[in-house]
Amino acid sequence: MRFGAFVPQGWVLDLQDVAIDAQWPAIVAAAQRAEASNFDSVWVYDHFHTVPVPLQQSVFEAYTVLAGLAASTSTVRLGQMCTANSYRNPAYLAKVSSNIDVISGGRFILGIGAGWYDHEYLAYGYPFPKASERIGQLGEAVRIIKTMWTEDETTFEGKHYRVDGAINRPRPIQNPHPEVWVAGGGEKLTLRIVAEEADYANFGDGMDVFLHKKAVLARHCEAIGRNPAEIGLSTVFDCLIAPTDREAEGKLEWLFERWAHHDTPLGNFAWDEFTRRILVGSPDTVTEQLAEWKAAGCDYGIMQFFETGESLSGLDLFGRVVIPRLTD
Repeated sequence: MRFGAFVPQGWVLDLQDVAIDAQWPAIVAAAQRAEASNFDSVWVYDHFHTVPVPLQQSVFEAYTVLAGLAASTSTVRLGQMCTANSYRNPAYLAKVSSNIDVISGGRFILGIGAGWYDHEYLAYGYPFPKASERIGQLGEAVRIIKTMWTEDETTFEGKHYRVDGAINRPRPIQNPHPEVWVAGGGEKLTLRIVAEEADYANFGDGMDVFLHKKAVLARHCEAIGRNPAEIGLSTVFDCLIAPTDREAEGKLEWLFERWAHHDTPLGNFAWDEFTRRILVGSPDTVTEQLAEWKAAGCDYGIMQFFETGESLSGLDLFGRVVIPRLTD
């Protein structure tokens, strides 16, 4: 099992106590600490406003951050979980992602999904069509991006997008192209795209959901003649880790205080739902919980520690103690 870590970016209020001139240094410091602490990758969200409610707080744009980190790190891989497909034209996204892969020396990962945060769509003036249309756009976008990564010119005529003779130089360094991680668990449409196009899937809000989606994905792979073992399985884990279980529970209280006065029934960010799926405990406790996921077939965990500024104790502890226990 391999692991990535989200860096502070502002989306989950993880920069609210950091002065504006110290925010970018805090992001870079977290990425560099992850790189030095056994993490395989660092990740950002693709959002414009904070959660659980929009506030007048910094939220750094995903691809701007990745370009900066490409020049500020040396070995750690760089991804987004996940790009909201309709925030950028797919041909433009192919261009930007290719540049980041070159700047980083071949460390870019494309994590992409259909998009979901309707508030941001409306605030920024993007159309927000029904889910089936957004998923259809996602499938076409991935095909355009992969073609632009690998071919001299791309011409594509689809239901949602049209590209006519697009040239993309420089191409990505990675051969044949950067990994494509498709996020989402929609069983009829999204997991079909995963089966057809993805190197990694990202889904699972709890073990039961993960196992069910894994089985559905396997059936889609069987239908198109692809070996499901070719597709890695990943999940995002919220994690509060400390030297002892008691200290970790204290971190949960701290996080509750951060978010309590922003209480909102916003879907997955409702507090009671959040606390049911978060990993809380000592290295022994967290390792035991993640070992169950590894046994269930989870190849990759992307960890959110909710830390900011110089407070990276959880990231350090996880990287130093937990990762070596779970990495073959």
